[in-house]
Amino acid sequence: MEALTVDFKPIIDLTDEQFFQLCQTNKGIKFERNATGELVIMPPVGGESSNRNGRLNQQLFNWSDVDGSGIAFDSSGGFKLPNGADRSPDASWIKIERWNNLTDEQKTRFLPLCPDFAIELLFPSDSLKATRRKMQEYIENGLRLGWLINRKNRQVEIYRKGQDVEILDNPVSLSGEDVLPDFTLNLETIW
Repeated sequence: MEALTVDFKPIIDLTDEQFFQLCQTNKGIKFERNATGELVIMPPVGGESSNRNGRLNQQLFNWSDVDGSGIAFDSSGGFKLPNGADRSPDASWIKIERWNNLTDEQKTRFLPLCPDFAIELLFPSDSLKATRRKMQEYIENGLRLGWLINRKNRQVEIYRKGQDVEILDNPVSLSGEDVLPDFTLNLETIW
């Protein structure tokens, strides 16, 4: 089942607070909101997909804990992008300075910024076309490095600010480059 997009704008234009409360009240449902205000309802994933996403986050969190230059987030973390969209990448990271510049209240809400780094793991229920648009949206809103991991095709699309998308076929690992220095994602447990 693919994500369902619902447009409530003719009835109600949800404020940021109302959207946040909707998400808090319905914790069993994963919502995103696109830049035009449409709600995107994300279906739950199967066990294999959940395990692979957990393995991906495990590697990012382990590196982040040792490195200390930023904060990592899993797929339940929400970001309020500059274009107005509310997104939740499967894994993400921001520099510690950006985290420290947030107020205590901002840290408890959807973070009002675009991550520096994000990963989208393509699940069987995801549309490749829609996920590519989401990756492009991240780049347009300040993302410095992003990976779209397509397990089915064993392909990774690398998104970098100001550059064309690079496509890798069946890579063994991925480098965090200058955004996540010394981070290497081992894809053995992800494929």
